[in-house]
Amino acid sequence: MSTVLSILLIIDALFMIVTVLMQSSDDDGMSALSGRTSDSYFSKSKAKTMEARLALGTKIAAAIFVVLSLLTLLVK
Repeated sequence: MSTVLSILLIIDALFMIVTVLMQSSDDDGMSALSGRTSDSYFSKSKAKTMEARLALGTKIAAAIFVVLSLLTLLVK
C-alpha cells in the first residue's frame, strides 16, 4: 500500500510542477508595492481562461498532494 501511495504522490508532484510552470508570470506583483494597479474588469473576470484552469489544477493537485502525504505518513 505504501508503494502505491508513493507512486501516486510522485505522479501528483510532477503534475503540480507542470501546471505551475505552464502558468504565466504575474507582472503586477512588484508594481503593487509602489501603489500602481492595473486592474480592469477584463483582468478580474478570467474564470474561463486557460490561466484559470491551470490555477484550479494547481490548487487541486496541491490538495491531493497534502492528502497523499498524510496518508503515506499514517500507513508507514
